Amino acid sequence: MARRPVLTSSQVAPLPQHVWGLVKGVVPPMHAAGRPFVAGALTFGLFGWRYGWSRRTSLVAAAALALCFREPKRVPPALVGAVVAPADGVVTDVDEAVPPEELGLGEAPLPRVSIAVSVLDPYVHRAPVAGHVAFAAADGSALLVDSADDVAIGLVQTPANLAGRITCDVEVGQDVTLGQTYALARFGSRVEVYLPAGTAILLLVGQRTVGGETVLAVLG
Repeated sequence: MARRPVLTSSQVAPLPQHVWGLVKGVVPPMHAAGRPFVAGALTFGLFGWRYGWSRRTSLVAAAALALCFREPKRVPPALVGAVVAPADGVVTDVDEAVPPEELGLGEAPLPRVSIAVSVLDPYVHRAPVAGHVAFAAADGSALLVDSADDVAIGLVQTPANLAGRITCDVEVGQDVTLGQTYALARFGSRVEVYLPAGTAILLLVGQRTVGGETVLAVLG
């Protein structure tokens, strides 16, 4: 019977390093905008560490905030012309609507997909196509991306509540890749995607989306 190979100490990772590697493989990374919230929760617990309720509250709050501000790794589809969902959530509308004037997409109704992002979904928003940022609202509420095929895709982000705030990570003139994080809306939001006229939308109302992976449409 073959003998089991003996690993030397140089071949075995230290226990803390091994555990940290396992944690990193399971726990998704967190968007930078969430770090102050998690740090604040932990600081609260640190000052009241002698009290059990304070420790428990701070740890639970920190874990919940880290979960909400998570930025999971996503693998966009290798499908030519694919437009992917900009966020995790539920499709609330598949219709046509006149896009906001600041996007510069004209006054005619365009195909639109609306996605509701709950407080339990990841707060990050992702680029639905690869391309060039042609417009970015100062408050992060709207974005226009010109794809490599010179097709314009409009995005509108609206906070779901008064506590919500949008942080935009890209600027006009910057290139974005398919599925790249471009913004974050705290504590839930609504994301609208405006597509070129005549685009066939592949999703239905009530369907869940995975940001950066679920295909909304295929541009011909």
